[in-house]
Amino acid sequence: MELNDRITEEKMEKYLDITGRALSKLKIAPPEKSFNRRLAESYLEMANCYYSDAKHFKETGDYVTAFASVNYAHAWLDCGARTGLFDVGGDDVLFTLYE
Repeated sequence: MELNDRITEEKMEKYLDITGRALSKLKIAPPEKSFNRRLAESYLEMANCYYSDAKHFKETGDYVTAFASVNYAHAWLDCGARTGLFDVGGDDVLFTLYE
């Protein structure tokens, strides 16, 4: 059995693309003046920061940290989608939904 134990440029680009498309697709769901709106904005800020970090680390050649960062970014997006903070149009390809 061949091990797939390398973070290649192609793999890095794939995951950056998936997370980039997810960031572009979502909409914040809660109403403007609600606590959940502030929570959703915080989740989105965290996702954007980790996504930006991932791109930076990739550019510096640190693919391990870049891969960790992009996956952490997407985890924030999945969390927001799964709890209803983000409207993702029912997309269960880019996001992990509850059902």
